[in-house]
Amino acid sequence: MADRRPVATEDIDWSAPPATRRAPGRSRRDGGRIGSVEVLAVLLVALVLLRAPIAGLVSAPWLQTWTTVFVSVLVQAVPFLVFGVALSAVIAVFVPRSFWARALPKHPALAVPAAGVAGVVLPGCECGSVPIAGSLIRRGVAPAAALTFLLAAPAINPIVLTATAIAFPNNPGMVLARGVASLAVAVAMGWLWLRLGRADWIRLPHRPHLDDRSRGRAFWAACRHDLMHAGGFLVLGAAAAATINVAVPESWLRGLAGNAVLSVLALTALAVVLSICSEADAFVAASLTQFSLTARLVFLVVGPMVDLKLIAMQSGAFGGRFAARFAPATVVAGVLIGSGVGLVLL
Repeated sequence: MADRRPVATEDIDWSAPPATRRAPGRSRRDGGRIGSVEVLAVLLVALVLLRAPIAGLVSAPWLQTWTTVFVSVLVQAVPFLVFGVALSAVIAVFVPRSFWARALPKHPALAVPAAGVAGVVLPGCECGSVPIAGSLIRRGVAPAAALTFLLAAPAINPIVLTATAIAFPNNPGMVLARGVASLAVAVAMGWLWLRLGRADWIRLPHRPHLDDRSRGRAFWAACRHDLMHAGGFLVLGAAAAATINVAVPESWLRGLAGNAVLSVLALTALAVVLSICSEADAFVAASLTQFSLTARLVFLVVGPMVDLKLIAMQSGAFGGRFAARFAPATVVAGVLIGSGVGLVLL
């Protein structure tokens, strides 16, 4: 590490040209440390020398599949992440705290279902709902209500339900079943948080102080902060989804489809692993014709609420202690409620 000790100005040779002035005992290159230029040169030489094996690795089928899954997750998620970040910044900068006190019932138990129903009006994806929920908590909304909105918004908004109707033209009950089951899971998790949740499980990342800036500058500062923070975890989640997608043999899933219980569990795991955007997951579920409608309903309920990219983003937005408790509980609720609704409505 470079020497950071202060140097007295009288020890510097001011008679030397400005470009060559330096304190006694310090070399021009800080003791010969390797800089970024040298590292880049070494990497370029290595790429030239190893271009043949690298080209063979890049052309491997497994890597092409990995790249396809990784890019597809990002392409699906990034537009909605940007939308969510922008809306989060609007909430943080332009919406006064008093608005939420008037918009939601004062009693937290009543605010939870109200927040769940509010998810209907937001045509967004699960990636955008994470920063929005964090911004709601910052603005004084009860965490239980904000978390209910986080789960409900990507699952019951009009775009998702319309896509489900198009994907299942011969099973119109799937739209009703998905809406009912998803809203029930979101509200149940909100009430569960009221009962068992603890404030110290949520650790919101530090945000730049916005009060001393103009609203325009504060808006862009909030956008930059949330996009960089959430985007990094989205990339990690997409990479994990692509890796597991390549590593898990597809034949394993086909072997599980014949068992009612195992098929539900298999599609639950698949929903978590694939990390498909909620606007597109209905078409994937419709293609899994070897599985029952109930198993596919659980896939549609769990996917927008818990997947690898969401776990990574929730860890970044609310802290690892929160994600370690909230994600598994949501999966259990999604499986139980989704299976029950499927048995009744499908």
